[in-house]
Amino acid sequence: MSANTARYENAVARYFEAWNAREPEALAKAVTAAWAVDGGYTDPLADVRGHEGIAAVIAAAHAQFPGFAFRPTGAVDGHHDTARFSWELVSEADGSAPVAGSDVVVLDAEDRIVSVLGFLDRVPAGS
Repeated sequence: MSANTARYENAVARYFEAWNAREPEALAKAVTAAWAVDGGYTDPLADVRGHEGIAAVIAAAHAQFPGFAFRPTGAVDGHHDTARFSWELVSEADGSAPVAGSDVVVLDAEDRIVSVLGFLDRVPAGS
């Protein structure tokens, strides 16, 4: 792990703020804080660039899983401009976590996300 872990932890904290923002205005603000203007997000279900596309993917996840929140699992690891971490999508009602994954983010010089490569490690049957 890098000696500059705060850089990665802060960027990932902003990432989770965006993923957990539910109101459109809060979501737009959080995405702007976390991602570079031309930043991207790619996982097995999405491949988008720009703040509007990223916000749309996040809003769609909340529509599919209402009452769930994204939570980190484990520590953030990073080197150079790249960080990796794992997460779960947790029900606020019963604590179940039907979806889990691992993401790799690349940061720009201002510590905003340039790209996310997301991997789904656990998904509900039929998804």
